[in-house]
Amino acid sequence: MKYGKDKIAKIKKLWPYYLAQSAMAAGTLAILFLVLGEGRMILISAIGATAFIIFAMPTTASAQAKVVIPSHLAGLAAGTVFAFTSLPLTLECSIAVGIAAFLMVTFDIEHPPAAGTAIAAVVHNASLELWAVVCVCVFALSFTRYLLRKHLRNLL
Repeated sequence: MKYGKDKIAKIKKLWPYYLAQSAMAAGTLAILFLVLGEGRMILISAIGATAFIIFAMPTTASAQAKVVIPSHLAGLAAGTVFAFTSLPLTLECSIAVGIAAFLMVTFDIEHPPAAGTAIAAVVHNASLELWAVVCVCVFALSFTRYLLRKHLRNLL
């Protein structure tokens, strides 16, 4: 029960941040949908998870631009390698995620949603469009976090 009371106290204290930061995440993604078009956004579902991390846990290492941007680039790179092999799709996706994970932990850029980027790169044949959409999205989310950094609180 202690956890329950602590959680209720935290919600009472931070409820304006819960509402505002959730709205910021939704608003940022809505703008990206409008600018890039819904069809392009569907290419990369990992962006939704990135938005959650950035707006719900903005001061964690995983929300920092120096992690978000290179981790998604690592996912794109790993997926691109396997987008052009003739292996079964499930094997290509699995190995691409494994390589993306290896790159992220090796270079200390751990951002879990970037593993989804590796899958998207394989499934969508690592198109230039996918690279552009991912880059625009991660830069936009990271820049938004930077602009709002003084107003954001960790909510978890």
